[in-house]
Amino acid sequence: MSYLQKFKTFSLAASSIIADNKFNLVRVLYWRIGFSPVFLNPRFYGTKKSPQSGECGNSTTGSGNGHRISRAIRKEAQFMDAENMSKNSPIFLAKLLGRVENEGEIGRSITRFLRYHPINEFEPFFESVGLQPAEYNEFLPREVMFLSDDDLLLENYHVLCNYGIERNKIGKIYKEATQIFWYDYGVLLSKLKAYEELGLDQPTVVQFVVCSPYLLVGGVKNWFVKVLDKLKNIGFEPSWVEEQLLDGHSYNWKQILGLLFWFKHMGCSDEKLADLIRLRPDFLFEDSGSKSLSLIGLLLKMGSSMMQIYSVFLQFPQMRVGKFVSNIRQCLLFFNEIDMGVQQIGYLFRSHPLLLGSCTLKKTNSLLSILNVGKKRLRQIILENPEELKNWRLGTRVLPLPDNGEVERSKQQKTQFLLKLGLEENSSKMKEAFKVFRGKGEELQERFDCIVEAGIDEKDVRRLIIVSPQILNQSKDIIELKIDLLVNTFGYPVSSLVNFSSYLSYSAQRVTLRLSMYSWLKEQGAADPTLALRTVVACSENRFLKQYVHHHPKGMEVWENLKREIYSDSLASPAQ
Repeated sequence: MSYLQKFKTFSLAASSIIADNKFNLVRVLYWRIGFSPVFLNPRFYGTKKSPQSGECGNSTTGSGNGHRISRAIRKEAQFMDAENMSKNSPIFLAKLLGRVENEGEIGRSITRFLRYHPINEFEPFFESVGLQPAEYNEFLPREVMFLSDDDLLLENYHVLCNYGIERNKIGKIYKEATQIFWYDYGVLLSKLKAYEELGLDQPTVVQFVVCSPYLLVGGVKNWFVKVLDKLKNIGFEPSWVEEQLLDGHSYNWKQILGLLFWFKHMGCSDEKLADLIRLRPDFLFEDSGSKSLSLIGLLLKMGSSMMQIYSVFLQFPQMRVGKFVSNIRQCLLFFNEIDMGVQQIGYLFRSHPLLLGSCTLKKTNSLLSILNVGKKRLRQIILENPEELKNWRLGTRVLPLPDNGEVERSKQQKTQFLLKLGLEENSSKMKEAFKVFRGKGEELQERFDCIVEAGIDEKDVRRLIIVSPQILNQSKDIIELKIDLLVNTFGYPVSSLVNFSSYLSYSAQRVTLRLSMYSWLKEQGAADPTLALRTVVACSENRFLKQYVHHHPKGMEVWENLKREIYSDSLASPAQ
């Protein structure tokens, strides 16, 4: 028998397999696969005595809400539950089928397997209501295996089914509002009816509950009612709201209410708000309005007025608000990556928000490479004509910008700088220096000057640069920071740089950590106070720990605390 044939046979029998335990429908299993009724040993299946039992098929069973249900109806419902589970739990059935041996007689194999391996009915149940194994594993009870042992779960499951909620959507409700399945008899139905009393018809309540299961937790949610009332007052009936809700999505009505408040705060009249929502319902309902709220928050941070933000929504381009927000955030990242100033970024966001939100830009490095420009020129181009951003969108062909003479001018400046250092023009050392030094000539000179201004003789700085040329590949701000740490924070004379020029090559974090630890060790009398700066900073971490930190009982504790504090806000590695 092929796997597919086995699976079909097994699926037909599965409803009875599932119903077997405590549902007393084991005989159907045999009838469905062609065997005589045989009662399995109940000791393998019973875990707990049912609180209610009947004498015969026509007896009635009481429930906590006072209703009496005939045993025939109850058994029919049980069979329907089992039927649904068998048809909608393929993962569970495939796993179970893989454990059954004897391909020739699948029916006997199933019977024999189940005699000694009773199934956990909660697994196919959760799968049949729309949950995947990874989702329902956390919901599997530890002490029971049979659905009938959880009377309230079944009762509330049937309430939802009978109310008109599709079985495969009940899993979403269980996942987001598990507590409603623990309600006592009659409680869940009363909560559903409470929403009908607001004037909602049953199909509308069903849609709202599926999209927002938490509406059934506690009492009627005031913010949900306020949203419906607000929308109804401007011309939108609950049925229209229902049409905007997407299957599989969840909605936060409190957040939607907050967005309506912001629109009012912008000075949006009811009439204009109605026009806006009618034209762009996604403002409210895409991600429960969180995308619109993110846009409002971002523009406020950039200094936009309420009127300017309202104007953005009124002139919104034909695209999803989520995509617009993604684009405008990408522009912010792009501006940061090309070192644009805060005031300049704020100006662009206030003056051209629609442009920024409409452009999906290429990556920064790609643009710099394709355009063949530096960050400074790119900033100038954007500030002079922000509309240029349209030409750098994904999917567009970008051509290199024409040479404005900047490259040649920078080359001349770098040559003049290297000549001042004593290198001969067109020499091999000059060519090598061109490769080593990064940046424009004026930038290299600026970095050189800041070291001189710190108090080192110009001749010494030239000698220092020739020994450690990589020093000038750092920005002026970084060089000044490291000199400030050395002189003002840790009290070393600036002349220390003459004998230890590579100090400026180490990261500020490493220098701060080493010198802070050394200062503490000196205070504790655990380190020689005359150690050279090179000895403290340049040695490897293992050697520093072994020769100095380990000499004090609390040395490692202080070291780790300092490391966490210094590197907590830095992306640099402590190994630098």
